[in-house]
Amino acid sequence: MAGSELSGPAGEFHLLLAALRADRADVASYSRVLSETLGDALPPGMVEVERRRSFADRVAGRAGQPVEVRVSAPQQQLVLTATGSGDIACEVRQVVRGVVISRRSTELEEWLTVLTNELQALAGRDAKARDALSRLLDGS
Repeated sequence: MAGSELSGPAGEFHLLLAALRADRADVASYSRVLSETLGDALPPGMVEVERRRSFADRVAGRAGQPVEVRVSAPQQQLVLTATGSGDIACEVRQVVRGVVISRRSTELEEWLTVLTNELQALAGRDAKARDALSRLLDGS
């Protein structure tokens, strides 16, 4: 994939989507991928992770267990929430001028597709993000 650009990103973004699909374990896995792995490629504040910190976490100085991941795009907010049963609840929220006007529960597959579309749109309008995503997807 070296030398390919995100201006024709379908294959590269499908690889990212496949990697995210393969690691369906839990909200913690997605928070790592979205905030750490993609963190350099995404604008500041685009990914927010809500954590639950136990007393032991506070004493040990640990960040705590991720319970929700929010990816904010100009007109959508994508939310993954850990459920009590250990599953993941997925939601796509429509946003107008910073206000959520609708919420729709989705399956993880659809959520990942919407995320991939948002990343493609970001790469199309932000050269820095495009370069960082390209490096990430090329493995360099």
